[in-house]
Amino acid sequence: MEAAKKGIITPEMKTVAQKEGLDVTKLMALVACGQVAIPANVRHLTLSPEGIGTGLRTKINVNLGVSGDCNDYSLELEKVKLSLKFGAEAIMDLSNYGKTNTFRKQLLELSPAMIGTVPMYDAIGYLEKDLQAITAQDFMRVVRAHAEEGVDFMTIHAGINKRAVEAFKRSGRRTNIVSRGGSLIFAWMEMTGNENPFYEYYDEFLEILREFDVTISLGDALRPGCIDDSSDASQLSELIELGHLTKRAWAKDVQVMVEGPGHMGINEIAANMVIQKRLCHNAPFYVLGPLVTDVAPGYDHITAAIGGAIAAANGADFLCYVTPAEHLRLPDINDVKDGIIATKIAAHAADIAKGVPKARDWDNIMSDARRQIDWETMFELAIDGEKAQAYYESTPTEEKHSCSMCGKMCAVRTTNMILDGQTVSLHAEN
Repeated sequence: MEAAKKGIITPEMKTVAQKEGLDVTKLMALVACGQVAIPANVRHLTLSPEGIGTGLRTKINVNLGVSGDCNDYSLELEKVKLSLKFGAEAIMDLSNYGKTNTFRKQLLELSPAMIGTVPMYDAIGYLEKDLQAITAQDFMRVVRAHAEEGVDFMTIHAGINKRAVEAFKRSGRRTNIVSRGGSLIFAWMEMTGNENPFYEYYDEFLEILREFDVTISLGDALRPGCIDDSSDASQLSELIELGHLTKRAWAKDVQVMVEGPGHMGINEIAANMVIQKRLCHNAPFYVLGPLVTDVAPGYDHITAAIGGAIAAANGADFLCYVTPAEHLRLPDINDVKDGIIATKIAAHAADIAKGVPKARDWDNIMSDARRQIDWETMFELAIDGEKAQAYYESTPTEEKHSCSMCGKMCAVRTTNMILDGQTVSLHAEN
């Protein structure tokens, strides 16, 4: 960000501009004013930089990592490889059990995608202290450790200060606090009687992030955990704080993303995107879902994709995937794939709606292939070509230029034949 403010074009800006088909000087201006972030830790040497924000393609993030009940790091690395195969631009290590730095180092060595963490999750295992005994300086040690390892962005729950907690307590929420990091900070504040250390010592945390060019992702500790809590005083009071923290970070040349809801009815999503961009000065917006109903456990990759498409079409820049396992268990590798595909669909659909340059070209090429009944090209273009091909080949067809749904009555085949001056016969060999 400092370079952009000085009119210096960095290698990372050049890479992002090339990927986006954007003039690099225009991109530099967006980075300088904070509307685009390029999370790129100076120590993440395998990184292929991506931009997040105004005018760019909607990016997606994959969450993974171990827990006390599921701590197979080899399985998590398989999830990493799958995420990279399907083009996830970011991976967050949300491990919350034991010493996680070995896995994180492997992740950073392997991944050209940007890597994010939530240092609060790691603090208890890393420090081997009870929550109440952890100090502000301890939290800084964990943040510095993640930065030194090469993490590109960190979720820091700095907005849940005493003012926001007061609003939360007054609101009488249905699901209270559902953010894991947010709940831990809230508990620490209540047990110690102290201000949120990430808020109280915010400037010191920013100095660490600036040293390694780590982007701060301002966590939404008070995001709604059910649609009945969306757009309430708790959510919005924290959002006001996040807007203030955004400007303080930019003043120190630290790039910012702001995190958002959560669970939210379809009718509220567009307004929330406008409010966030307004209160947070057009900083890139990173949303989880939002999930548009609370009654579909096992299918929350779908509820989140619906909300994510609407959110991104109305201004969100970065979608965190949700898997079918949401609310139920740690996702397995099949859950991860389903979550990635659903989120990729949502992101691309939003890019079409936003008029992102060349977004519609992909669909147009696919449509050309369909008109030509060119199965090989369709499979190559599909988000999940392997699944598309497996479906097509699962039921052999008599007529190779159609699928088993319509056979010789395929509308595309019929129209092509007529336009080519041929006679259509549904019984004779053609």
